[in-house]
Amino acid sequence: MNTAEKESDDDRRISIICFSLTGKETAQKLKEGLEKCGYHTELYKKSRYLEGSIAESTADWTAEHFHREDGLIFVGACGIAVRSIAPQVASKKSDPAVLVVDECGQFVISLLSGHLGGANELSLKAAQILGAQPVVTTATDLHKRFAVDVFSRKNDCEILFMKAAKEVSAALLAGKTVGFYSEFPFVGALPNGLTECDAEGIPLGGESVPEAGVAVTIHPSCRPFASTTQVVPSVVTLGMGCRKNKEAAIIQKEAENCLREADIYLQAVRNLASISIKKDEPGLNALAEEWKLPFVTYTEEELKNVEGEFTPSAFVRTITGVENVCERSAVLGSDNGRLIRKKTGREGVTTALALRKWEVRFE
Repeated sequence: MNTAEKESDDDRRISIICFSLTGKETAQKLKEGLEKCGYHTELYKKSRYLEGSIAESTADWTAEHFHREDGLIFVGACGIAVRSIAPQVASKKSDPAVLVVDECGQFVISLLSGHLGGANELSLKAAQILGAQPVVTTATDLHKRFAVDVFSRKNDCEILFMKAAKEVSAALLAGKTVGFYSEFPFVGALPNGLTECDAEGIPLGGESVPEAGVAVTIHPSCRPFASTTQVVPSVVTLGMGCRKNKEAAIIQKEAENCLREADIYLQAVRNLASISIKKDEPGLNALAEEWKLPFVTYTEEELKNVEGEFTPSAFVRTITGVENVCERSAVLGSDNGRLIRKKTGREGVTTALALRKWEVRFE
């Protein structure tokens, strides 16, 4: 099987920088503690009085590491961190977690990307390691309210419509009820302030219809509330087959057509799947690279053993040894999930979609 796996949450990379001897001692203690928690951590020093000090400026160091790491920790003054990260800050969806720790290790400040970047969670962990006081300023954390961005990150989903997400937080902080609809089953109790609703945004308990709400969905058309924050899990496999050396542009066009016609977000696609004789097919590999998806392939025997009813093709059998590639590979790539779109064939390209079993989790 040929696959390019996504990075695991256990592979989070953290870079720490310190500016004094006292700061080095604090940073070293923090580094060791984070490594015990499974983080990959590197320690850098910036001072003429510290052996092994980096040669580049703090600003240049930050520019290099900001877009490469999952988190940056400055052991020193807040002003150093703020000035260093300012030119790099772009979006809460892409910015890494940034923490500031005073050199004596008394306070740990969550400075940037508290929710989506995980800075708040990391600050609590760092404070525990150092025996320090965590400083978290995001309102939903202070008031212990549901935060849709934290919920999304912990469920490995992507948030769409960030403006609507802010309205959800504002409504909760104002004491208003926020709707919750999910196309998937959920485990755990709904947090305070959320009420379960149907696909039309109507509360199941008979309460008044909320204006703002969260929808866990894979469909662009799913907007139950006047202001809907869509939370999209990566749970769909796109199974594909194609003629040999089919043009990459046509393969991508048919993949896009498949998702559009099925009303499926690209963000919901977890991987691309096909038969092993297609593992080096240029157009399929180009699509996987363009969409940044793992490309998984399966042998003829593996596909034959997939259970279910599939659209047969005598021609495909003569070429591949199995009567259907796209549907069977989609099901197998989805951990033996269920087909949600059967085979469609156009311009020498076949597509199918399968949905893996998945559930929402509330802690």
